[in-house]
Amino acid sequence: MTEALWTAIETAQATGAALVDGSDWQAHGISIDTRSLSSGDLFVALHAERDGHDFVAKAFDVGAAAALVDHAVGGGPQALVEDSLIGLARMGIFARERAKAHRVAVTGSVGKSSVKEAIAAIFEALGFAHKSEKSYNNHWGVPLSLARMPRQTKRAVFEIGMNHVGEIAPLTDMVRPHVGIVTRLAPAHMEAMGTMQAIAEEKAQIWSAMAQNGVAIIPADDPYADKLMTLARTHKASRIVTFGHMHSADVQVTAFETGPNGSSGTMNIFGEAHDFRLQVSGTHWATNAAAAVAAALFCGVSAEEAIAGLAHLKPLPGRGGAKQIVVPGGHATLLDDAYNANPVSMAAALHTLGNWPAKRRIAVLGDMLELGDEARRYHEELSWSIEQAGIDQVYCTGPHMQALFSSLPQRRQGGWFENIDDLVHALHDMVTPGDVLLLKGSNGSRIHQIVGALSSATPSEA
Repeated sequence: MTEALWTAIETAQATGAALVDGSDWQAHGISIDTRSLSSGDLFVALHAERDGHDFVAKAFDVGAAAALVDHAVGGGPQALVEDSLIGLARMGIFARERAKAHRVAVTGSVGKSSVKEAIAAIFEALGFAHKSEKSYNNHWGVPLSLARMPRQTKRAVFEIGMNHVGEIAPLTDMVRPHVGIVTRLAPAHMEAMGTMQAIAEEKAQIWSAMAQNGVAIIPADDPYADKLMTLARTHKASRIVTFGHMHSADVQVTAFETGPNGSSGTMNIFGEAHDFRLQVSGTHWATNAAAAVAAALFCGVSAEEAIAGLAHLKPLPGRGGAKQIVVPGGHATLLDDAYNANPVSMAAALHTLGNWPAKRRIAVLGDMLELGDEARRYHEELSWSIEQAGIDQVYCTGPHMQALFSSLPQRRQGGWFENIDDLVHALHDMVTPGDVLLLKGSNGSRIHQIVGALSSATPSEA
């Protein structure tokens, strides 16, 4: 039987909880959602859109070992604390100290989940490793990810996100990373942040509470690279390491090719050339891979081990993965980059589409959200990226994307649709064998629903 993730006694030690209806239980996982709870999990009753305490009874019905609560609910083993979210955070800190693992924290506007997964692939190839699931990067996702870290973990990577000023520092303080990465910056969350300067300053908080001798990893190609370096020094990072395409980068991508069967290239890693291969596609993976290698080098991983680990990375749902879809008369290719979008990631995705071998290259785009007063301009400016990439046709949905559609030359205008269901019907009718479709937009644009509709008959992964 596998070792317990948490015992009742450890939970009480970590949180100061009073144990109710039993003190000898063991939990092999932690869940905050009864829909995904596995038998033997500790259920944490958080206060969110719905109060988790309303689901404690259901948690026990589906096999929860115990529940972490801030007021007792019915029967069953419970750890009673003053506040369940604070209790979860204390469990995360306890797990951090218990494991003593090398810890990496990743933030940024573009690519943080992808870089996190690339680092995890490297770590997992070398033994006991742990990572944040999905994009669990907020006020409950970070402590949950920490609390789920097994005691035998040797290396771990955590994603840290934000929507407003002041969110990253307390999350960084929980993780206390040995390595803190800022990926590419972009005008995301501009409604709340206001300026790119403010975004840079908030992202730099990932270096505000690092472990001793902490390393700051910075994108050399970013327009705010110099500002980030200054901020890293302000936060007293012991070492600053850069990655990217620029000749000055410590981990420099010197060659890169990408296509339907993955990607390959060469990195100059502190003066030594290394060839690398990836199972994932997209031009953005060049710098993602470099960031992952740069971080791994400061977690007891050699350059050769890091390069080898990258080859294990699998395509990520919603982040540029290619799949074949059935269309009348044959197959087309769908590039699923529908997880989220901002001007920088949108431009990168359009560039990837432009380089993809195809009969026709078709962009299906949803609104980029939270861009503030400049939203219209950011959407209109995508017309330049579309023209540079040689996209054949563009289909759009959403009020912001109407501005882009109107700015396109007529030969590239596929259609603008207010109703996403009408867009789906139009795509079913017009896609032909050999076409490649890029689907991208912010999560709130619902563009991901089109991915599901077009993928309903999917014979194989590309």
